[in-house]
Amino acid sequence: MPHVVVKLWPGKTPDQKARLTEAIVREVTGILGYGRDAVSVGFEEVAAGDWDELVFRPDILDRWDRLTKQPGYGERPQHGA
Repeated sequence: MPHVVVKLWPGKTPDQKARLTEAIVREVTGILGYGRDAVSVGFEEVAAGDWDELVFRPDILDRWDRLTKQPGYGERPQHGA
C-alpha cells in the first residue's frame, strides 16, 4: 500500500513507463515514508475514443470534489451539482 494506477492513451514506450514508475515510487516513498516494497504501480492504456466514457466521467467528473489536481479539459461540474 499504496497502489498507483496511471491511466493514459496507448503509445508510450516501455522506457517511458519504467521512468515514470521509478519517479512515482521515489516520490511516494520519500513523501509518505513507505518502503519500496510497499508501493505498486500499474498502467491502464485507454484509447482516446474511450477516454470520456472509461476515464473522464467515472474517475474525474464524478469524483471532481476528491481530485487533488483537476484537468484543464472537459466539462466542469456546476456548483452544487
